[in-house]
Amino acid sequence: MTARTVATLHWRALDRSGEDSCRLSQLPSGWMLVGHARFGIDGDWSALDYVVRCDTDWHTTSADISGLHGGDKIALHVLHLGNDWTVNDAPQPQLAGAVDIDLGFTPATNLMPLRRLPDIGRMTVRAAWLRSPDLPLEPLDQTYTRARGGLVHYTAAQTGYQTQLKVNEHGFVTLYPDLWEANHAP
Repeated sequence: MTARTVATLHWRALDRSGEDSCRLSQLPSGWMLVGHARFGIDGDWSALDYVVRCDTDWHTTSADISGLHGGDKIALHVLHLGNDWTVNDAPQPQLAGAVDIDLGFTPATNLMPLRRLPDIGRMTVRAAWLRSPDLPLEPLDQTYTRARGGLVHYTAAQTGYQTQLKVNEHGFVTLYPDLWEANHAP
């Protein structure tokens, strides 16, 4: 497999102690994100590695999440084929219609819908949301609206959360207010 690194990013958490680093690579069959998130929650530290694979149109095809979360070992293999999602080979029918994975512990996975977002306008997509590595995947309907100056308005329907994201030329979030800020944005 020949991969070409397109971009790298390093974030620091704004709401807790933590950091995340990610590399975006182009493959003959699409794209791959490889990242390493380290953060503390309620006195417990988490160390999670993730690999997200996408087709050439930026739709998630699979993801692997591994490491430690709150002292527990995490090993998840997520597969997306057609309309079907599985986690460690177990069907996930609640995710019908989802095209992206959203890993709640990193801003990296906002990349996929941001890469598909038109230069002018908005887009609503359903993501398979991993709110926390110890919880099941759940659907999350997200709306992205492009604004001026590298800003994108983001809304998550199921939670009512909304914010203004700052995005770089590669489509990575560089500022997720109150949550993440990029330290290095080449």
